[in-house]
Parts: sequence; C-alpha cells; structure tokens
Amino acid sequence: MSHDAPDLVDSVDTPDGAPADPTETLVETEEEAARERALRAGLEDFELDDEDRSLIDGEWDADAGRVPEAPLPVLAIIGRPNVGKSTLVNRIIGRREAVVEDKPGVTRDRVSYPAEWSGREFLLVDTGGWEVDVAGIESKVAEQAEVAISLADAVIFVVDATVGATATDERVVALLRRSGKPVLLCANKVDGPSGEADAAYLWSLGLGEPFPISALHGRGMGELLDAAMKILPTVSGHGTARPAGPRRVALVGRPNVGKSSLLNKIAGSERVVVDEVAGTTRDPVDELVELRGIPYWFVDTAGIRRRVHQTKGADFYASLRTQAAIEKAEIGVVLVDASAPLTEQDTRVISQVVDAGRALVIAYNKWDLMDEDRRPYLEREIEKDLVQVTWAPRVNVSARTGWHTDKLVPAIERSLASWDTRIPTGKLNAFLGELVAGHPHPLRGGKQPRILFATQASTRPPRFVIFATGFLEAGYRRYIERRLRETFGFEGTPIAISVRVREKRKR
Repeated sequence: MSHDAPDLVDSVDTPDGAPADPTETLVETEEEAARERALRAGLEDFELDDEDRSLIDGEWDADAGRVPEAPLPVLAIIGRPNVGKSTLVNRIIGRREAVVEDKPGVTRDRVSYPAEWSGREFLLVDTGGWEVDVAGIESKVAEQAEVAISLADAVIFVVDATVGATATDERVVALLRRSGKPVLLCANKVDGPSGEADAAYLWSLGLGEPFPISALHGRGMGELLDAAMKILPTVSGHGTARPAGPRRVALVGRPNVGKSSLLNKIAGSERVVVDEVAGTTRDPVDELVELRGIPYWFVDTAGIRRRVHQTKGADFYASLRTQAAIEKAEIGVVLVDASAPLTEQDTRVISQVVDAGRALVIAYNKWDLMDEDRRPYLEREIEKDLVQVTWAPRVNVSARTGWHTDKLVPAIERSLASWDTRIPTGKLNAFLGELVAGHPHPLRGGKQPRILFATQASTRPPRFVIFATGFLEAGYRRYIERRLRETFGFEGTPIAISVRVREKRKR
C-alpha cells in the first residue's frame, strides 16, 4: 500500500466539538468568580464534613520543577547466559525487578535500574547473556551486551563457579580488555565454603581476584559492592543526566505489535532487541529520547498476553512489570496492529491504561501492511470496540519504515496537556449552571437532584467532585463528561466524576 494513500482516520484524529485551543476557555471572568462565591456561601446551609471543606477551600499548587541531576555512574553486569546476572541485579537493588527464571536467555535487552550502596547512587545495567558465534535473536542480545560495556563506567563480569571458565568466558575477557574499563570478576553460585575452591580456579582468567558470592542467598555481596564502589567514578563519563522532570511514556500492547521497533525508530538507534519472535521483550526498558528539543523517558514493555493468571514463568513476571510500568508512566501509547483484526487483548491493554488513570494515545502500527480490503473492517472495529475511548488521539504509523512516527509527538503533547488541565472553580460552576438549565437531571420518584457546587479535586487525571442534593445517575454523569470534553477539550485523558450527596442542616 502506498504511504501517500489517504488515512482511514486523520494522522492525529481529534474528537468532534473540541475547542481549537482549550487554553482560551480556561480564563475565569469576574462574573464567574462572583457566581462561585455565591454558591460557596449557599453551601453553608448543608451538612459538610472536614474533607468536604478541604476540597471546597483547597488551594491549587503547581508541581515544583526538579533540579537536573548529575549523570549517575553506570555499573554493567556482563556474563554468558544463565550465570545469575538478573538474580545478582535483584539482590543489589533489593527487590525482584529483573525477570528471573531457571533457564538461559530470559533477559534480552540491556535494562537500567537506579541502585544505591553505602550512600552512593549509581545506575545498574542488566544485560542479556553474551555468546560467541550465535545467530538470530541471540546475536542481537550479544550486541546489546557489547553496547552496555561501551556505555558503562565499570563492569562486573559474572562467571558460574560451579561450571568454571569456559571458552565463551575467555572471549568475553578479551572483549573487556579491549574496552579498557575497570572490571570486577564475580564467581557466582558459591553457596558455602566448599565452593570457594571452585572460585579460586577463576584466577586463570587473568582479571585478578575472583569475588565468591551467592546472588541467590546474598553471600559475599558486601565485599563485592564495596570493591565496585572503589572502581566506580562519582560522576559518570557515559551516563545521561536526568533533565528536570522528563515525562514518562509507556509503549504498551500485545506481543509482536511493534513496540520495540517503534522505540528504536524514535530513539534513532537499535536500543532494544527486535525479533519476529513474539515476546522478545521481558523487562521494561527505559530510554531517554529528545523529541523537538524536549526530553521524554520512553519505556518499552513486555507484550501483555492473555489474562495474567493464564501466563506462567518469565511471561507472568513480565506482565506484572508491564502493569507497574504503566502505573509509573504518565501516558500510555497503546500500539494496535492495523493490519490484523482488533482482539480482546488490544481492548484490555487500553482499559489497563485508562484504569490506571494515565493519558492515552492509540497508535495503529504496521500501516504499511494495510490493504484496501482491510480498511472498512478496521473502521467498524473502531466504532464497535473503542466506543469508550473516542476521546483518545489516534495516529497511523509504521514503526518499520518510520512513516508518520513524527505525528506521535503532537498527540503525546496534547494528551499530557489535557491530563494536566485544571478548570477554574468559577468557570466550572458557570458551565454546570448552563448545562443544568438546558438539560436538567430527570425526575426520579417525584424528586430532582440539584447540583449545589462543583470543584476540580485534582489533575493527572482530572477529577471532579460535584456536591448535590441527590445522587446523579450514571447516564447523567456521562452526559456531564461528554459536555466537559466538548467545552474544554480534555483530549487524550480519562476524566473521573464523583458525586457527594449532602442534606440541609437541621434548624
């Protein structure tokens, strides 16, 4: 299909009725401020608790900007497959973060984790196992390990003491010598004094004294990390300083939908392992990427398979980490394969992002594989299955060719701006007054609930609290949400509306 063909949806599709510039609608007039004061005074006739009063009187504080941090020194963990690198990483950072399973090849990418020892902060880089003369996905894993060495300030080289030095280990030693980086030799799987004799054989590698440890049980970790701190500089010659508050963008979707390819295309380098095999990524991978002069943390995640309880082993832990990555991010870019029918997995991934309260962009990837016969089916699928997220920007891209990937940035920016948007209280109440006058809540049992006052309790995502004399039905709350979006934009962000029913004070 030609890339010049017209899109099924606009490159960045916007909801109908949204204002061209939502910021123009967010300036409060004196009349609206006076209305707010009158409504606030009227609330004194109703039973209010302390939480109500703090909501009504709450002052809005913008987030203070963070000072950029100096680049942290980078310590890379290198070794052949299944010597216990990820177990060592988990032991150093003090939590089960890296995916670990008792078979080789579970880690595929180089993954960074912030770590601390004896008051020193540093970045710990976990890598896939380094093998010589390998083909396919294993060769790409080895390339990532070599890149990790080049970008590290110091290296811990992990060898399985129970196996001893292999030909692969000796090739890695040659690679480490050429790099010129300071190296610590770590003899893992030494679970007791009897194993220390095995560790002593590793002197033959010529990297100095081997440190006998058990990453699984924590034995010898203090000595290893004390030695690592001696060879690690205080400021990295290779690490990247974290600029003040870069936004976090999680790339999520089902397996093999093109998340890693898209991250590599955006970053402009082969940052993560890409392969035709579904489920190549297991750990969330962070990459600081500058787009239009603005830094973003992009997080490539493991593909979300069927329900978590139906997965097992490394895939089970990977799915849990993907959920955690969504919750740590500010926006989820959900990739959908445009060339194949939408699946329950696609809609569930979108629901995960919305349920976590994160901003949302839907990217239809593999657009270059779309044929004309597929278009009407995709249109119907969007109308039927994505009716709950018509507010999300939609972008058609091809991660393989890079087509339209530049359109992602404005969509991300708009969604994040909506996620941060606050409506002044006077303007919000004026809006609700007009809305109720034109479309009052239906009578139920001869009574009609009256909206007394409304305030925006928070942003990220926008959350509104309405004080009323009776409960507002779900259909009416959806109507309020729809009108809020039409008037103020809120493109790309979920909105939460809660109702507090309050009765008049007894005289």
